Amino acid sequence: MTGNGSDSVTANVLGIEGVTLCPGEGSGPPLFLAQPLSFWGGADRSTGMIIDTHHPQHGALLGGTVLMMDASRGSSSSSSVLAEQLRAGVGPAAIVLTARDAIVALGVLAATELYGNTTPVVLLSAMDAAILRNSLPHGPEVPSPGPARVTVTAHADGSAVVVLQLQTPRQGQS
Repeated sequence: MTGNGSDSVTANVLGIEGVTLCPGEGSGPPLFLAQPLSFWGGADRSTGMIIDTHHPQHGALLGGTVLMMDASRGSSSSSSVLAEQLRAGVGPAAIVLTARDAIVALGVLAATELYGNTTPVVLLSAMDAAILRNSLPHGPEVPSPGPARVTVTAHADGSAVVVLQLQTPRQGQS
């Protein structure tokens, strides 16, 4: 926004504090997963697409999103798939969880160590994640490339903040 009064949108901002699992900063459109995801066999390592035909978001792309889910769905091999997605630039820009997940953290830490990629992973309470999810205007299970953007800042001291910014047209403008 320029601040000169000619802007056609206003921003609504919601900030929620969390706990850092992996430090870093990332932002993108939110993608809330309705069910846990196994990166191994559930997401393509070269495209970042959810390929599990039984997953409710089959076909969704993880690349550049702020991926929000309770936790992953197993296989320890998921760590390597996530690390490779991050290396290839088709992985999430940030990950927000409601349960500690060693598999996700290991994948991100491996990508950091091997490729210099820093993708934040933040833990929120289930209640705070629900507040975030219910603040989206167009349903939580679809990436919102238009009006919604999430920024995740995870500090090495353990503090973290997840900020949802919604762009809405000003009254009288479309």
